[in-house]
Amino acid sequence: MSDQEKNKGAPGSGGRGARFAGAMDEAAARLNASIDFDRRLLRDDVRGSQAHARMLAAVGLLSQDDAKRIVAGLDQVAGEFERGERQMDAALEDVHMNVESRLIEIVGDAGRRLHTARSRNDQVATDMRLYALSAAASIVVGIDKTRVALVRRAREHAGTLLPGYTHLQRAQAVTLGHHLLAYAEMLGRDRGRFLDAARRASECPLGSGALAATSLPIDREKTSADLGFAGPTHNSMDAVSDRDFCAELAFACALLGVHLSRFGEELVLWSTSEFGFVRLPDGYCSGSSLMPQKRNPDVAELLRAKPGRLIGDVVALLTVGKGLALAYNKDLQESQEPFYDAIETTHLVLNVLPRLIAGLEFQPERMKEAASDPALGATDLAEHLVRDGVPFRRAHEIVGKLVRHAERLGVSLRDVPDHDLQQIAPELQSATLQALSASRSVAGRAILGGPAPAEVMRELHRLAAELQGRGYEV
Repeated sequence: MSDQEKNKGAPGSGGRGARFAGAMDEAAARLNASIDFDRRLLRDDVRGSQAHARMLAAVGLLSQDDAKRIVAGLDQVAGEFERGERQMDAALEDVHMNVESRLIEIVGDAGRRLHTARSRNDQVATDMRLYALSAAASIVVGIDKTRVALVRRAREHAGTLLPGYTHLQRAQAVTLGHHLLAYAEMLGRDRGRFLDAARRASECPLGSGALAATSLPIDREKTSADLGFAGPTHNSMDAVSDRDFCAELAFACALLGVHLSRFGEELVLWSTSEFGFVRLPDGYCSGSSLMPQKRNPDVAELLRAKPGRLIGDVVALLTVGKGLALAYNKDLQESQEPFYDAIETTHLVLNVLPRLIAGLEFQPERMKEAASDPALGATDLAEHLVRDGVPFRRAHEIVGKLVRHAERLGVSLRDVPDHDLQQIAPELQSATLQALSASRSVAGRAILGGPAPAEVMRELHRLAAELQGRGYEV
């Protein structure tokens, strides 16, 4: 296409049209172009344009024959780009102009009618919402598959003893099944956030034009329904400038990443010789270029690191939108890259998790040994005293003195001499101390949300029913 044609407002003008006498400065054009990243919107752009063409024909602004040619031509355009038979042209600035330019080559003047009652502002807003809805649905599936993997492993280890930690110090005995289901709970909340964000994203901006809609008799309800949105947007100025849905979904990705970073951190710790609670599968580790014995938990470390990137994406999105006057501003183009990055990074992480979880080699004996530390029974001893009528604060004080005395002697709580117990507190009985055990402690915490194997199994039944209701085998 010649410069003269571009200056007459042909699609290749990148929206400059006849208003300008010459082409944009070359360096400025590179800065302005978005084709390197908005090519991801190809299928969404084609879907939106096909729905727009059908609507234009339905209201009489386009002939039925032209609409059919446009719809078929758009399918051809998408296929050519996807198969690599045709390359996106950076000179055409973005995916929208690449699609329209090729469509006009295929169907002629009918393609020039497609942009009737439409601006690239409402077009890109629609494309991005379609992309967002598809991404959210895909991430929800990834979350479900990860929860299935957690539930399966938790069922295997509903009764496997494990130390629970606070401040990374051994605190109380729990079960591995209970521990794993804590992540299933986090992911359940994440799932809800994606669905909630998708609900708000499900409004169709098409028909909003550049910012002030159109005087042409279009049918926005038809376009919205055709594309599967819950309904059209209600304010044209807001519709073309809103990127809340990008920020919401990116935040959901970031918080999901934060949750998974906790899992990654525990795998890193647990796989050390110092803990020895788990062995990661070979396919998720790397060696050292210098030390032959090394077995580095690279994938777990990346689970821990990726949220830094995701949090950065959220900050970038919020910063782009900060202080923008209505309506559309070119700044909004900068919302695309962090948005895509958040989605694609989340997909990368979720794709690896189910197989990683399935392949974890837990070490139950090592866990049980660590959970059998008598000091973990201190709270159980205090609660035993409470059942005997001792006020809790008094019981807490008594057990604190006992722990301090045992540390001074260099023995466990069970090995404090009988004659010392009465000096610490008359309420202490040797038989009570001898009865302290991790298995008894865990079994006694059989309340809703507790770590007792029976409660873990009850929770597993609930989660299994939820996931099976969505078609998963658990």
